[in-house]
Amino acid sequence: MNLSVKIAGVEFKNPVTVASGTFGSGAEYGEFVDLNRLGAVTTKGVANVPWAGNPTPRIAETYGGMMNAVGLQNPGMDVFCDRDIPFLRQYDTNIIVNVCGRSEADYVEVVERLADEDVDLLEINVSCPNVKEGGIAFGQDPKALEHITAEIKKKAKQPVLMKLSPNVTDITVMAKAAEAAGADALSLINTITGMKIDIHRRRFAVANKTGGLSGPAIKPVAVRMVYQVANAVKLPVIGMGGIMNYEDAIEFMMAGATAVAVGTANFHDPYTTLQIVEGIQDFMRENAIEDIHEIIGCVK
Repeated sequence: MNLSVKIAGVEFKNPVTVASGTFGSGAEYGEFVDLNRLGAVTTKGVANVPWAGNPTPRIAETYGGMMNAVGLQNPGMDVFCDRDIPFLRQYDTNIIVNVCGRSEADYVEVVERLADEDVDLLEINVSCPNVKEGGIAFGQDPKALEHITAEIKKKAKQPVLMKLSPNVTDITVMAKAAEAAGADALSLINTITGMKIDIHRRRFAVANKTGGLSGPAIKPVAVRMVYQVANAVKLPVIGMGGIMNYEDAIEFMMAGATAVAVGTANFHDPYTTLQIVEGIQDFMRENAIEDIHEIIGCVK
């Protein structure tokens, strides 16, 4: 039985990774999850300098999921390179580094620093606000997305995955812009912008007023967007958005995702990723499927 897939020339032993920001950089979950059994570990967002993140409260529970406005708090790339990469390299798994920044120069600086590090792929979080463009995210303007993708590709030594925002009118326009600029693969979807108000305190549930909605509530939107993108471009897609079990993972793969990332479910049950790997194996066995590629994109 073959569970291995390739994304931008990098072989994954199975199609399961984690969504950035839900797994730290591996160490937090290492005592629960055998990282050797994951296709890849996707790190929390890494910036060129330490980011403090947003004021608290930053997280609120919602129907069918959660909302977060953490603000990409991270210790910066120096700590990441000195501490987190050596930790992850102890394990037989791919390392996908999620890169964030507030300007084109920020992104390029991180990508250049990572060029000589032992990591496998770079996932570029273009949902960060572009400070020079008045705060609109790079991922919400196709021209900005195409430009930053091209600039990153000039400097990157590793394959580049652009992580697309769902907060757009037409996700395929963004996917085509990234493809035109030379992206090697795509990740989608990032969180959907939401809001929650505490009626008893008459306050916003998170200090930032809005936050990123994730979890099962967004899964139908995510599956639809993965299907649209997989059929609009020739790039491999890592699908994510509300995956709680192996059935959800297989649904994304049938829609066209080559691999899947598990996010919010990690907070609910740290063992979810391994249960999904085992569930996919059982599903294939029960349905006499010898190769995972038989189900990737099988629903048209």
